[in-house]
Amino acid sequence: MPNLPKPRLRRTDRSVELAPAAPAAAAEPNVEIVQGEGLRWINIERPTATEWAWLGEHFEFHMLDLEDVASRNQRPKIDEYPDYLFIVLHLPVFDRAVGRLNVGELDMFVGPDFVITIPNQPLQPVEYLFERCRSSEETREKLFSRGAGYLLYRIVDDSFDYCFPMLRKIGNKLDAVETDIFEEERSQEVVRDISKVKQEIINFRKVIRPQRPVLRDLEHVKNRFLAPDLDLEIYFDDIVDAHERIWDMLENYKEIVEALEDTNESVINHRVNEILRVLTAISVIVLPMTLIASIWGMNVGVPGEGDATDFYVVIGVMVAILVGMLGYFRSRDWL
Repeated sequence: MPNLPKPRLRRTDRSVELAPAAPAAAAEPNVEIVQGEGLRWINIERPTATEWAWLGEHFEFHMLDLEDVASRNQRPKIDEYPDYLFIVLHLPVFDRAVGRLNVGELDMFVGPDFVITIPNQPLQPVEYLFERCRSSEETREKLFSRGAGYLLYRIVDDSFDYCFPMLRKIGNKLDAVETDIFEEERSQEVVRDISKVKQEIINFRKVIRPQRPVLRDLEHVKNRFLAPDLDLEIYFDDIVDAHERIWDMLENYKEIVEALEDTNESVINHRVNEILRVLTAISVIVLPMTLIASIWGMNVGVPGEGDATDFYVVIGVMVAILVGMLGYFRSRDWL
């Protein structure tokens, strides 16, 4: 655990009211800090009362922002203050326990000399970049020397770049479903697979859609935290472009899964029609033989009654009708 920096701003009692005060003998706050080039990156995962007290002691954030972080149920947004920015982003996270996509929330405070990230659950791109900065002086110097704006760009950019491998996995699932649709023995599994992929796409869209206005607003408010001699306009535009690519892929996947669903329904209907056609043909073939058997089975006098030779004649006629109808149905491709 690195040494904690000296308080930069005065403590406010209102921010500490968000959580009960930590007892005097409480453990150290679980606050990870990387420092370099006049910039600090502070990462706090799932803050408790101890971490809230630490934030209230070292920073003067608006009480409503801290309440938003504590609620863990905020829409994506960006709030601008004279000394800092408060940003809420949502990122897709695959929950292996339940096998579905969930929403991961990343709250960030960005000031001239600090960036604070507060994820509500482990976010791999943020953890990976933070660990690289902590373990590599070269990486830390490269990112921190350009100011808080550039570090913010890298965090957001890496977070959205992490979406593309997840999208490729969804694409692979769609390819597998497309192959399995025409395999009759997997018809039941295909319906379940289509439902799962469709739900993943819907959840992904619900996460990505609200980010669009936030990223647009970020383009306009970022300049206060950029190095004066550094033009990062194109970098933040790239984040917007990446978001648009993600959205376009989701739109494409949405159309594909709907087409696969329609195709699967058509295949199922075709198989049902094939079964009904065979059953109908069998019924039509059996019908005349049933009629003949019914006539000669009546409890009245019929031609050939009591003659064993006529019995075999009737059987032969029925077999001839059977063979003739089978040949006719095959010639018409009904069987």
